[in-house]
Amino acid sequence: MRRPPLSLLLVTLLFASTARSAEDTARPRVQAALEAMGGEARLRSLSSLRIHGIGHWNLLEQSERPTPPWLVSYEQLEEVRDLRQRRLRQKTEGRGAGGLDTWQAVTLVMADGVVAMERGGKLYPAGAAQLQDMEERLDFAPERVLFTALAAADLRSAPDTVLQDVPHHVVTFHHGRATAKLFLNARTGLPTQVETVDAHPGDFFWSVWGDVRTRLSFQSWSLESGGLRYPRHWEWERNGNAYHSFTVTRLELEPTLTESDFAITEDVRKAFAMRSKTTAETAPLGRPDRPAVELVPGVVHLPGAWDVALVQQEDGLVIIEAPLSSGYSSRVLDEAQRRFPGVKVKAVVSTSDAWPHVGGLREYVARGVPLHVLDLNRPLVERLLKAPRTLTPDALAKSPRSAMIRPVGTRTPLGSGKNRLELVPARTETGERMLFVWFPEHRLLYTSDLVQPLPDGSFFNVQQVSETVGVAAREKLEVARVFGMHLSSSEWSRLATAVEKAFAPAP
Repeated sequence: MRRPPLSLLLVTLLFASTARSAEDTARPRVQAALEAMGGEARLRSLSSLRIHGIGHWNLLEQSERPTPPWLVSYEQLEEVRDLRQRRLRQKTEGRGAGGLDTWQAVTLVMADGVVAMERGGKLYPAGAAQLQDMEERLDFAPERVLFTALAAADLRSAPDTVLQDVPHHVVTFHHGRATAKLFLNARTGLPTQVETVDAHPGDFFWSVWGDVRTRLSFQSWSLESGGLRYPRHWEWERNGNAYHSFTVTRLELEPTLTESDFAITEDVRKAFAMRSKTTAETAPLGRPDRPAVELVPGVVHLPGAWDVALVQQEDGLVIIEAPLSSGYSSRVLDEAQRRFPGVKVKAVVSTSDAWPHVGGLREYVARGVPLHVLDLNRPLVERLLKAPRTLTPDALAKSPRSAMIRPVGTRTPLGSGKNRLELVPARTETGERMLFVWFPEHRLLYTSDLVQPLPDGSFFNVQQVSETVGVAAREKLEVARVFGMHLSSSEWSRLATAVEKAFAPAP
């Protein structure tokens, strides 16, 4: 039996010693942070909290462009935390972007791994995204994050760093699928920030970005009753952008809890179990209540939460929109082959910068399909294609390849024959990042995301409708019918009438 070389033994022992050293320093540093917050015994004895506060959200996805300044939504909140049974109740009133002129109330309740939404006195099932958000809110909250770190089997120290111009100790650990870094002020011992990298498969917005980096920072520390130190201001950052800001205006320790605060009916629990199985990758194609429609021969509109259109041309198939996820795009491509057997997909046209609208582009790149995108949206698309996806790898992550991106800066023809297309940059105020698709032979206009109907037959934000009418006038398009990302085929006169009504003098 051969003996290993002495050098190999020394390297092995050195590695084991270094790992032990990192582990040995991590736990005492976290325990020192507990003492700085008031003591481990004090924090472990804490069974419930009631938090009142105000804050705002930067609507990173719903803003007019993928760079700041962002549109903002404001909130006032009352939150009850049951720390013993991992239950949470949030009553939020919000208003802001979107034209809400009154506070809109909604309550979320999490209990036993189920989340329900209460609105108008009735409970509805929430989904996997809300469950992940609320579990993270509990596990990385100021009163729990140190215990979350101590419970991790792989808690380790990392090299010290400087954060906010102050030296900090750093410890790392895993929490479920997420990797986490906890930054502890080297001078005060208090936790300053927790950084996590995780996927959000149940969130139809954040799932687009694969491995999402979230930083939660604590400040404005306050000495509470019983010697507990607690931060009264929290800041969230997502993928390098300011995301959510929250200030605690009142903190109640050990409030009395009632079972009714966390009650969720059995029918809602069953509905949640079914709904939470649907992710951006597994979402079914289309909608049962809105079947696919052939608008003209060879042009098929597939309605869904985010619509897709298939266009057969003489030399192949053009797909308009690649929403949601790689899995969703895969189902679109299967449907395209079912409807047009043997016809090659020669191009995909993406018309907007909204995250769910571009979320499925990676699948087309993986299959070698060229992307036609507005010139202004090229940086966003390139960022999407480079986004790390180690936690939920898709086809492009498993087999990387270069994208064929065709930026559209001016009115551009695509294909020939009866179903020839023209790609038309909108270049309007709210449609700055949108691309229209014009079917000259059919007098049919695809309006991207700019025209959105409301249940009562009117339109959301008539400004956007007026811009659509303006684009048609500017480009001399004699439009008969329109359809869009959230718009079924409609008479053009509906849009014109809505704009004329908006211009009519007020009574």
